[in-house]
Amino acid sequence: MKKTITLLLIVFTSFTMYGQDITGQWNGVLKTQGIQLRVVFHISKTDTGYSSIMDSPDQGVKGFTVSITTFENSKLILKSTLARFEYNGDLKDTMIVGTFKQNGISFPLNLSRSQKESIQNTFVKRSQEPIKPYSYYLEDVIFKNNKTNITLAGTLTLPKKEGIYPAVILITGSGPQNRDEEIFGHKPFLVISDYLTRNGIAVLRYDDRGVAKSTGDFKTATTFDFASDVESAISYLKTRKEINVKKIGLIGHSEGGIIAPMVAAKYKDIDFIVLLAGSGLQGNKLLLLQKEKIERAMHIDEQTIDKGQKIFNGAYNIVLHSAVDSNLKNEIATYFRKSFGSGTTEEQINAITNQIVNPWMINFIKFNPVATLEKVKCPVLAIGGEKDLQVPAKENLNTIKIALEKGGNKNITTKIFPNLNHLFQDCKTGLPNEYSEIEETFSPAALNEITKWIKMQVD
Repeated sequence: MKKTITLLLIVFTSFTMYGQDITGQWNGVLKTQGIQLRVVFHISKTDTGYSSIMDSPDQGVKGFTVSITTFENSKLILKSTLARFEYNGDLKDTMIVGTFKQNGISFPLNLSRSQKESIQNTFVKRSQEPIKPYSYYLEDVIFKNNKTNITLAGTLTLPKKEGIYPAVILITGSGPQNRDEEIFGHKPFLVISDYLTRNGIAVLRYDDRGVAKSTGDFKTATTFDFASDVESAISYLKTRKEINVKKIGLIGHSEGGIIAPMVAAKYKDIDFIVLLAGSGLQGNKLLLLQKEKIERAMHIDEQTIDKGQKIFNGAYNIVLHSAVDSNLKNEIATYFRKSFGSGTTEEQINAITNQIVNPWMINFIKFNPVATLEKVKCPVLAIGGEKDLQVPAKENLNTIKIALEKGGNKNITTKIFPNLNHLFQDCKTGLPNEYSEIEETFSPAALNEITKWIKMQVD
């Protein structure tokens, strides 16, 4: 899953304001580790000050909010306890000149109102990205989720325009993702799609609902809603004469690795599924494990880690035992005020609370993949990276295997790849801040393993 505290998924609220007008759209370019990331802030007035929305176009994220903003005497200060960053800027005419600091490292970040803000040589061309013209057939497609009346836009690739082929549907991880699952200058689903198609397998990948060319509302959707979109993708593939309808499989990454079993348990005609860093742990347990692994890799002291585990475990337990009609937001906020004490501001309490009480997170905390995995009867390949800190491979793959075996599944393959992170890149630490720094988009060894296994199922 990509919803970690290290990513910039942010909303701002302001305490004070003076004569200068800070509202409107502000554009900037964050230059870090040889890459450049566009950031866009949309700042509006509220009864108590300001609220702001942040977009990160190059990470494929839109409409995320953070905790704290102050604007006084032309100085803009933005802070996020959860994302561990601070921005300090001075408003000078039509420009905010400032510095962005995260994890002890500072980068210049200037903001302007100009919508012409662009990046020169934004990302180094990743060596694994395919170069046009492709050696296979490609078609932009649109299909509908009739249950929700939304339209999903994607790309279908075929080894050749004519023929009948086995096919896979790629299912993205958490957070708003486009059809390439684009993040930090990498396009893992483009790389996977290209590799599989050149090896005789048709691939359908599509923009998440509410992202890019797909309609719908991403913010209110849960994992079950995304599963419904996958069902629509299956129905669409069955209308294509080029697809062998008896050889349709699902490949899910991260949250997609939770969704694929949900769909396969429901549709018995799914031929196989591939879980890339899929979770077998219940959401609350995975979130605590992820938090612990990331903080330990960041060398945070054990006392702080232990305190955080106790506080968030308590919050998740409130969610787990909450009634449908309970005032959950007030319960969680009251709990955090008591747990964090007077050193935490009300804005920080609200920011942490809002992250927990949104529909997706409530559903994620409560959902246990085990019951679903026990119902999956088709062949399963589940792989993970040894250095994955977001969905730790050892704990999750073991749980997945046990659940599948308990349900009577006889065709299970699991594998942990050494030195790979959550995105299946060869890495040093596995921390998310490495993702953009690594040239590799997706491990060739993992690509080969996936392709070889799929061919064994469809031949």
